Amino acid sequence: MQVDLDVDGTQVAGLPRFQQALFHGRRLRQYAIGLSALAAVGLVLAFFVALFAPQSLWGALLVNQSAGLLVLVAGLQSAWWVTQWRAQAMNPSVSVPVVVEEESVAPVGWYERLLDRISQRWVHLLAQIGASTFWLVGWALLTLFSIKQVWNLALTPATLGLSASIGAALSLLLAFGLLVLERQLAQENVAEWPEAGSLAQLARVAIICLVLSALCLLFGNDTSVWPVRLAVLIGLLPGLVAVELLLRAVLSLFSPQRENLEPALLARSFVADMLRWPPQPLLALQHELHNRFGIDLRQIWAFTYMRRAFFPVLAVVAIVGWALTGIHEIPLQGRGIYERFGKPVEVFGPGLHAGLPWPLGRVLNIENGVVHELATSVGETSAPVVAESAEGPAPAIANRLWDASHVNDKSQVIASSRADKQSFQIVNMDVRFVYRIGLNDKDALAATYNSADVPTLIRSTASRILVHDFASRTLDGLLGEDRVGLGEEIGRAVQADLQKLDSGVEILATVVEAIHPPAGAANAYHAVQAAQIGAQALISRERGAAAEATNQAQLQASIARDQATASAREINATAQASDLRFSAERKAYASAGQAFVLEQYFSQLTQGLANAKLLVLDHRLGGSSNAPTIDLRTFTLPADPASPRNTAQPGATH
Repeated sequence: MQVDLDVDGTQVAGLPRFQQALFHGRRLRQYAIGLSALAAVGLVLAFFVALFAPQSLWGALLVNQSAGLLVLVAGLQSAWWVTQWRAQAMNPSVSVPVVVEEESVAPVGWYERLLDRISQRWVHLLAQIGASTFWLVGWALLTLFSIKQVWNLALTPATLGLSASIGAALSLLLAFGLLVLERQLAQENVAEWPEAGSLAQLARVAIICLVLSALCLLFGNDTSVWPVRLAVLIGLLPGLVAVELLLRAVLSLFSPQRENLEPALLARSFVADMLRWPPQPLLALQHELHNRFGIDLRQIWAFTYMRRAFFPVLAVVAIVGWALTGIHEIPLQGRGIYERFGKPVEVFGPGLHAGLPWPLGRVLNIENGVVHELATSVGETSAPVVAESAEGPAPAIANRLWDASHVNDKSQVIASSRADKQSFQIVNMDVRFVYRIGLNDKDALAATYNSADVPTLIRSTASRILVHDFASRTLDGLLGEDRVGLGEEIGRAVQADLQKLDSGVEILATVVEAIHPPAGAANAYHAVQAAQIGAQALISRERGAAAEATNQAQLQASIARDQATASAREINATAQASDLRFSAERKAYASAGQAFVLEQYFSQLTQGLANAKLLVLDHRLGGSSNAPTIDLRTFTLPADPASPRNTAQPGATH
């Protein structure tokens, strides 16, 4: 209960917390100075670590440890302000009147008056808010800023060496010292020191940060990732406490401040209060509501009923949830084998099915028609699949040349002959099987209970079949006509062995991706292929030349034939036209006689004189007395320029 000096001013001397105020203030000041120095050292070391090794674990650990100490320092300083008020209430200073000899001189200039007005306002604002609130906001912001600088979940693990052991020992030693302080604060009497319990809770925050940091240092190495992640996540605890302290400091601005009213501890944390065993969040919330707002949840019937019905309702929910484990959902591409008390009873298809709850009944999932591709040999390390660009070069996996190394190739020994002697050779092959689990229930049960690893079973069976099959084949036959039926024979043999083993596997196809002969055979085969390709190219070239000559001759013959046909048609048409003209003229002469001949004469004469200049003279023109007049000026003939006749004047002639 807070003390009001205006009402209970004479009773503060009998209260234990006022009597121990000076002693508590000295202890708090010593603790705050020591822990502040340790936090400052940690932050300075973290700064140097960030400069020289930004990806090191030490930076996050040192900052998070310092953040835990800063939170505790904020609580200690907030409690120190409360003890200072109690000490001043126990020994109030006697106000001595001060005799002013000279009147204070008012500021003259506008700048001095502005500074005086600003200083008075700041002093008034500081008196209204309180220095403890400013200090608490500063500590909280410093803590949050420090944690933000080292928050990086992408740190890589690394070997720390002997320094990790030394750092872990120092962290545990400091944690032990804080544990002693926490126990002392927790055992303090509430009447003598009410703030000791809240300070003990803040001390637990620093202790937990130090202990977790020691664990990260002890178990950190170049392969473990969790120590690095935990070292960064440690900052969440002091960060949450700092956020809560910052909110409490901001909310305190809206609370009325009285100089004669005993202040309450501002640096209290609900998050730190959860650090107890067993955790009692509801009890802490109940006390907080009762102390802050006077609300007693124990007097509300609804909360009482909820507390009483919590465990029965929880039991009913647990039973219903356990019963719902008997409902199984089978996807469209899967099946389920239902086991009742460990014995397979039925094969479920896609959909919802009900059975006994776990562990009385369970369903084993199995594929339903899913097709797989399996290679007979798999490399030790498989490279990650990288999507290739459609416009870029072909991927390396598409290289099927014999001089390239292939991960999925398997070596086989085949028969061969050298200089009339029997021998053997090694051939690398890439054989793939396309398989699936049988679609009936019998195959599903066999694949589940008769085979522990279906791909390994198929690969081992195929390897045995390939060794037995290729022992009777030769290289020439393998690279020639035998390759056509090789895949079918291998597939039938592997399927027969899998049926004998009752594996429930169905081989859909067997694909021989590539056959890589030995180096010598590969070179010889390359030469044969090159010669064959050259011969085929030469034959194709000669065939092209013959076709070109044939087409050219056909073109010339076609042109000559077309020209002869056109000339014959033209001559024939001309003869037919002449014959028709002659027949027409004969018929005309027979009918017209001499008139036709005269007409033909005039027609021919007209055609012959079509381009000539004619002058027709007829004595009948103009009558018998007037003869026609001819203007010879238009009929001047070309003559020698020296002739005297050319100089005569043209005239008219009758």
